[in-house]
Amino acid sequence: MHFMTLARQADDPILAMGAAFSADVRDRKLDLGIGVYRDECGQTPVMRAVKEAERRLLIGQPTKSYLGVEGDRAFLAGLEPLALGDARADHAVTAIQTVGGTGALRLAADLLAREKPDRTVWFGAPSWTNHGALFAAAGLAVRSFRYLDPRSQDMDEAAFGEAVEAARERDVFVLHGCCHNPTGVDASAAQWRSIGRALARRNLLPLVDSAYHGLGQGLEADRAGLRILLEEVPSALVAYSCSKNFAIYRERVGALFVVGGRQGVELAASNLTALARATYSMPPDHGAAVVRTILHSEELSAIWRAELDAMRKRVRGLRGLLAQEGRIGLIDLGRLATQNGFFSSLAIAPADIARLRDDHGVYVVPSGRINIAGLREDQVGAFAAALRAVLA
Repeated sequence: MHFMTLARQADDPILAMGAAFSADVRDRKLDLGIGVYRDECGQTPVMRAVKEAERRLLIGQPTKSYLGVEGDRAFLAGLEPLALGDARADHAVTAIQTVGGTGALRLAADLLAREKPDRTVWFGAPSWTNHGALFAAAGLAVRSFRYLDPRSQDMDEAAFGEAVEAARERDVFVLHGCCHNPTGVDASAAQWRSIGRALARRNLLPLVDSAYHGLGQGLEADRAGLRILLEEVPSALVAYSCSKNFAIYRERVGALFVVGGRQGVELAASNLTALARATYSMPPDHGAAVVRTILHSEELSAIWRAELDAMRKRVRGLRGLLAQEGRIGLIDLGRLATQNGFFSSLAIAPADIARLRDDHGVYVVPSGRINIAGLREDQVGAFAAALRAVLA
């Protein structure tokens, strides 16, 4: 028999929790796990701009032939100014379409491993649960440092500084472009400046994961940290996802941008196409064609931006409602109003997370991360009541 020497792998905690939620027959259950946006009806709707773009594609798309290894170049041309803004002005840039933001990260990992296989990838903890696995799967060493100061509930600058000094030249630091997953705590402008200068001084490479652009403070404000960073460092990688801000999760649309000096960028482009060819050959078309159609139409872009702004405001409104619940046990929900994006992390013990699930039908991932974008306004009180029952 084949495959019998393989070790069984642990289930992904977020996906496993989603399966448990689906199997729960209780009517009043709350899914605060998987990171998707839901409206006041509890649905993840298709945006109007996306529907209209799909209609136009259905009528006018002339072919289903291959895109090419780099992907849809018109999509990339439209996405680059959205993702990078004027931050790209003083750098050469190359881009490749990827299979979602996760595919961009994995392609970046393969590129980094090909260039310098003994380098280490650093990221602040807690981080997205898949970050470490992605880079380890490419054969790279991974190390973490404390991202959040538990007292100030702000970025732990001292821990970051210690990691920078411990890193070796040309190591990589993974940074969240905005809407930090899972804490919701973003670096300030001054902290971004400090981060960039520290990385440049030690010749360390930033990899910015931009998965929630436009869902924190707005498209321009959410890009401000990246702009500051690129003023300080000579090179960077930017992994960009369209899953959340275009609400096309299952279409798997993303891109990887390499920003830096012209010669290095050209060498990176050559290697990225070779790596992509050996991995999935060519990316899928439909989702990227939708985004391209939107970004190259003033009418559809305006509709999309308005819809995105409405989504962002709804999530900020939910944060405000939760903040009004104040302190519950040792947790101060008031802090949620100052955080950004879908997620926040609550200091809930594993036993209490189990009680929330078993006694109240409230599903929270084992780390204590909650997806605020998964709540309806009329569920905020029930969630707070469940927390009080368990923690107060």
